Amino acid sequence: MIFSILSGMIDKRIAAYQQRLTLTHFNEVENMYNQMRGWIHDYSNHMQVLKGHAKNEDMQAVIQYLNDIDDDLHTVTPLIRTGNKMCDAILNSKIALARAKDITVMAEANIAVELTISQLDLCIIIGNLMDNAIEASLALPKAERLIRIYMEMKGTQLYMSFTNFTARGKQAKMGGRFLTTKFNSDGHGFGLVRMDNIIKRYSGYINRNSEDGAFSTEIMLPQ
Repeated sequence: MIFSILSGMIDKRIAAYQQRLTLTHFNEVENMYNQMRGWIHDYSNHMQVLKGHAKNEDMQAVIQYLNDIDDDLHTVTPLIRTGNKMCDAILNSKIALARAKDITVMAEANIAVELTISQLDLCIIIGNLMDNAIEASLALPKAERLIRIYMEMKGTQLYMSFTNFTARGKQAKMGGRFLTTKFNSDGHGFGLVRMDNIIKRYSGYINRNSEDGAFSTEIMLPQ
């Protein structure tokens, strides 16, 4: 009876945390696309300004304005294109967030346009992987912060590999799981449990590996 009550409490905390996490992910994605739509909306205004400078034969002003546009465009242009719109959205929003925190991100991703995994589940998996990698990276000096992302199709399987440097050294395991200090009354840290359950539901594969100075997660999911 006690175990059942505790299990129910944990399930509720996981669900509440994941609901907040998912909302955060979608808000980040929505913000990125709003920025892109805003820039497209301003395109005609930019052209009018450039035409005005050109008409006045002020080439210095034209060059300066083009440089300003180029700098602005870099803040909203998607960083990578995987071939899958949902992956593009969540990856680009998280990569932009990481780089804003002075974390170097190296990413290579080429995947199928259509996947059997739901967009919500894909968002939870990638979001959790990136959030954990970002949090671990922030404990390091800026020059040492690095996240590596690799995603590709291996036959009919989607393969994902996320690696980040960490200040914690090699992490200990208990009961087949890496120990974490992130579980608290707000449900923070339960995202890993939710992610594992999703992968299990799709009959997928997950492997976590901790070596001195680095932590990596490999995932295989059916297309």
